[in-house]
Amino acid sequence: MTLSKDPRTRLRRLGVVSAAAGLLAALLTAHPAIATPDPGDGPPAEKEVSRSAQAEVREALASGEIPGQDEIVHSANVEHLTNIPKDALPGTNSDLAFQGRYAFAGNYDGFRIFDISNPRAPKTVAQVLCPGSQNDISVSGNLLFLSTDSSRSDSSCNSTTQPVTEKSSWEGMKVFDISDKRNPRYVAAVETACGSHTHTLLPERRNVYIYVSSYSPNAAYPDCQPPHDGISVIKVPRHAPEKAAVVGFPVLFPGEGPDGGGNPGGPTNPGVSKTTGCHDITVLPSKDLAAGACMGDGILMSVADPEHPKVIDRVQDNVNFAFWHSATFNQKANKVVFTDELGGGGAATCNAEIGPNRGADGIYDIVGRGDERKLVFRSYYKIPRHQANTENCVAHNGSLIPVHGRDIMVQAWYQGGVSVWDFTNSANPKEIAYFERGPISTETISTGGSWSAYYYNGYIYSNDIAKGFDVLKLSDRRTDPARWVEMDELNVQTQPDYFDSDRD
Repeated sequence: MTLSKDPRTRLRRLGVVSAAAGLLAALLTAHPAIATPDPGDGPPAEKEVSRSAQAEVREALASGEIPGQDEIVHSANVEHLTNIPKDALPGTNSDLAFQGRYAFAGNYDGFRIFDISNPRAPKTVAQVLCPGSQNDISVSGNLLFLSTDSSRSDSSCNSTTQPVTEKSSWEGMKVFDISDKRNPRYVAAVETACGSHTHTLLPERRNVYIYVSSYSPNAAYPDCQPPHDGISVIKVPRHAPEKAAVVGFPVLFPGEGPDGGGNPGGPTNPGVSKTTGCHDITVLPSKDLAAGACMGDGILMSVADPEHPKVIDRVQDNVNFAFWHSATFNQKANKVVFTDELGGGGAATCNAEIGPNRGADGIYDIVGRGDERKLVFRSYYKIPRHQANTENCVAHNGSLIPVHGRDIMVQAWYQGGVSVWDFTNSANPKEIAYFERGPISTETISTGGSWSAYYYNGYIYSNDIAKGFDVLKLSDRRTDPARWVEMDELNVQTQPDYFDSDRD
């Protein structure tokens, strides 16, 4: 294991003069960026880069400006405890959820359950084969939920791929009983319009509400017709999950015509995604609030009535944001961090050519009270280390680290690795720790890196798309108090109230 190299050196040269990077920048400017495209159920295709870009990557590796191929580097306050490679599920690793001593890891081929009672040596408890792209995952009590966002022949775990243009195709939510962690049992399926790219739980005592995010309708898709300007709401009775059903489709972007009222995207707003639904929603149940990352729009919502969420405020950034991907509240609910997934997670956007404000986080303060609250932009945050032009890198999934009185989060950046950063001063965010691997390839953009990096009960867990499940230990006086905060369950898009004293 190699400890940190000086990131300032890497900022000076890497990726500054590259024909491939210049072409990429032009393409990202000229066309709307999209979120991770539905690849069916196969691995993401590799993308060729120019010979000059390949030469530049080799030069950077030789000079030590970036880590060697697959080499691990990290800041001095991070310890890499272990990596658990993929096993029975070879597909793309995706999101994570936690409950007690267990971690639940999504994969495009199904999901894997780890016993993390010893974080230095996690043990596989179960691997469930249930193909369907994304397999965004969450848990609540004895129930586990999976998103399917690729067209399947039916709702079973034995289904096969099928064209989205066929009416009989199925996409949506799957529900499993996990009362026996070694033998999860599939108990329900709910079809939703345009499938389920991601989902968010709003749990209650008797029922679990699910906000299903999906997008990209088309008149040729029987079950995904435009305008698709809202979210599906599913109600799951805890004691009868087989009765789970869609109970509404609240329209978040009302407007006349087939396109609804969201961001029109290009050519009106070049390089910005047209809003045809939401990519991800984060709820803060203790405050009855939600933040939606909805392609070309960021929204703040009241979820006091779970079946009828109400938009309070809506913002756009048609200069630097291409695709509003996800959202994170701070503990006091007076800030939201939105991420921009420029290039859909499959492009090299952490280089000098793209710059510090695109493919980054946008930090917004929440000002005002009640339904008069507004989102006010303060600054951008992007990792301060340039990556190779063969590394897919952009802001992705992260979570708060529960430190009283400070706003600190850990975040995945695909092949940019894992970043821990402080946004207590929302106008001046700063990185305080990092972990990353060198490029998977020096000749092609091979999709990999950390999909999700979350803090749970004293450790950081990362699900690497290609390399598997990583466990990190962060030792820093600024974050050490978080070790006293123990959670029984964590779905990051259902943010907990860590500190009673902060409640209204």
